[in-house]
Amino acid sequence: QVQLVESGGGLVQAGASLRLSCAASVRTFSFSAMGWFRQAPGKEREFVAAMDWSGRTKYYGDSVKGRFTISRDNAKNTVYLQMDSLKPEDTAVYYCAARRGPTVPAEGNKYDYWGQGTQVTVSS
Repeated sequence: QVQLVESGGGLVQAGASLRLSCAASVRTFSFSAMGWFRQAPGKEREFVAAMDWSGRTKYYGDSVKGRFTISRDNAKNTVYLQMDSLKPEDTAVYYCAARRGPTVPAEGNKYDYWGQGTQVTVSS
């Protein structure tokens, strides 16, 4: 049974930083891709970032490019999302996802496993 558990969310002021963590119950190198998505109230789920198992290929959503960084530590079976220069519009529930397929997609429906989410709230 694969489990993904996110942590690190919280309430911060605009301009602050947060680092989210996603701990997997299995070895993360068994996933071809791991990613982060977010969903704000009343909005559709949005792609934030994703990377391949090696960490050499990374993709970011347009709204977070240059501010967020995805990384992974396969030895710890953990994926991270470093979020800098946070804005109120970054407020959402952030979800970690993992995929066993051969690509690194931005579409959430192509991921096989999901965490329960962690709330990030950015005040102005």
